[in-house]
Amino acid sequence: MQKALLAVDRFSTFVGKAFAWTAVGLTLLISWEVFSRYVLNRPHAWVLDAQIMLYGTLFMTAGAYTLSKNGHVRGDVLYGFFSPRTQAAIDLTLYLLFFLPGVVALTWAGWQFAHESLAIREQTFSADALPLYPFKFVIPLAGAILLLQGVVEIVRCVLCLREGCWPRRDGDVEEVDVDKLREMVRVQADGAAAADAAVLPPAQRQEGA
Repeated sequence: MQKALLAVDRFSTFVGKAFAWTAVGLTLLISWEVFSRYVLNRPHAWVLDAQIMLYGTLFMTAGAYTLSKNGHVRGDVLYGFFSPRTQAAIDLTLYLLFFLPGVVALTWAGWQFAHESLAIREQTFSADALPLYPFKFVIPLAGAILLLQGVVEIVRCVLCLREGCWPRRDGDVEEVDVDKLREMVRVQADGAAAADAAVLPPAQRQEGA
């Protein structure tokens, strides 16, 4: 089971990192257009549409990757101090009530949306039109990968409820470890107390003992 969970994590990571290269393409495209527009005085009408499509692709394909690294925004100030079973119960409830219906709807509607766009060979509305239907197929693709990763996270919640601890996940991004944070605070407090005791006169040390 653990190998299957980690395999999906690695797949989501691979997809996220592969599409992350669109950020490089986006940077180069914008830089070239700025140079062409303000130095060569030759703007291109299609560049804005291409920028939007590249950014949308980058944004959507990062969802499963971020979920695999447990990197989505959460109220860690309170959540991190809950027991693993309580965390798993909260996560499982939210996955079942909100995540699954939302992502299934996104994937299904995205597929219909992309299929209709392909049928009419939809293009952008600009002087230099670009084909729009390839970009719209990113919607169901990203939704399906996110759904797959979400199923893995649900399985992790079930395993945590049963075993009392979170299953290991493929590490890539270091998150705040509450246990380590507590340990650091305890060590600092003990070190401060020891330093205070060291500067006290011998009589006061005996009294404190």
